[in-house]
Amino acid sequence: MRKVLFLVALFVLLTSAGVMAQDGITIEFYFPTAVDAPINEIIQGYADQFHELHPDITVVPTYTGSYTQTRDTIRTELNGGGAGPDVAVMLTTDLYSFIDEGTIVPAQDYIDALEDPEAFVSDIFPAFLINSMDEEGTIWSLPFQRSTVILYYNADLLSEAGIENPPTNRDELLAAAQALTLPNGERWGLLVPFAGGFPIWVFQPFAIGNGRNITGEAPTTVYMNDPQVIDALDFATKLGTEYAVGPAGGSVWGDTPTAFLNGQAAMIIHTTGTMTNLLNNATFNVGAAFVPMGLPNDEGVGYGTVTGGGNTYIFNPPGAERSPEELEAAWLWSEFLASPEIQSDWGAATGYIAARASAWELDPLAARAAEHPQYLVARDQLAYAAAEFTSYRAIDTQNIINATLSSVISGAETDAAAAMASAQEQIDALLEEYR
Repeated sequence: MRKVLFLVALFVLLTSAGVMAQDGITIEFYFPTAVDAPINEIIQGYADQFHELHPDITVVPTYTGSYTQTRDTIRTELNGGGAGPDVAVMLTTDLYSFIDEGTIVPAQDYIDALEDPEAFVSDIFPAFLINSMDEEGTIWSLPFQRSTVILYYNADLLSEAGIENPPTNRDELLAAAQALTLPNGERWGLLVPFAGGFPIWVFQPFAIGNGRNITGEAPTTVYMNDPQVIDALDFATKLGTEYAVGPAGGSVWGDTPTAFLNGQAAMIIHTTGTMTNLLNNATFNVGAAFVPMGLPNDEGVGYGTVTGGGNTYIFNPPGAERSPEELEAAWLWSEFLASPEIQSDWGAATGYIAARASAWELDPLAARAAEHPQYLVARDQLAYAAAEFTSYRAIDTQNIINATLSSVISGAETDAAAAMASAQEQIDALLEEYR
């Protein structure tokens, strides 16, 4: 009899606990990654911390592959009538697509309700706000895993070759890469990962450093056939052909850091988000420098880079609307990930650039940067960072750009000017209705 009563009591207890759990709020959180780091464990740790602060909110993180796979997963779910995630880390360049589709809510509404909205916004690096806002200046998403393209170099190899300082413009970059290249692919002087990743993102520093970003201030303006952009593409292509300091067509995105660590490349272009991986695993001194893809200016430098990475988006699609309480919980999670404390930890753990200025004054990032000033290089390069490409019909326009860049850099298309003019014509046709 006692055993029966005990089982009944246990059933009641478990049922009550289940009801309480159902009464709470569950946040479905989708996240991608493009770097080598124990991302799953880190994100779950943040979810656990958040639950301690908000016992009535449970975050369920789901790793959803690459940025592209994450975006496609969400769109498939939403197009099928599903609710999708409550919060997701998406590329900043996806902003206008989701605004167009009416599936996200602006973070600005919640920022304005803060005790000091101005202090919150002013603590975010301006370069990371560019792609977080629409034309009217409304902030739609909060920076989380933000990055720039950066130059990594094997400082030991440069020293052995008598190169005292990292290159500051594309002439110096080419000279250094040629001096560091060994024959028969034994060692490349410079790897640029145009293949199997983000050709548009990797190419933008070439164009920015050369004086013309491919994206304009308005999301209806694109500069594919600008002479400075075409000249930048010509230089990028020749790195793997005429100059032969890297493989024709560029290296593969995911393989590039590994090749660098294995001594198969003296310099690489990659994301700041892979910095911690490189510093933790290299058997040589890893240097970090501003991307020098431009012709020397009056000061002799040709710096230019592009912001990148993901922001947190709050979803509220038509037909599957969240309650105000659920949206508030989603905002709290998004705000938590953008907090100085989490940004400091995230930056130290991964190498992504902490988006909040105050995060750099907190450990573990402050201690990490003091020990490894390469992190400060990544932060300070923001002064030379321009907007990542975005536009209306962003998915379609990016597909055109990526296909065009890949065809030219791989050598499949030999007339760069004609290819870029064709891309410009296609994109203009897509964007005409928005002008």
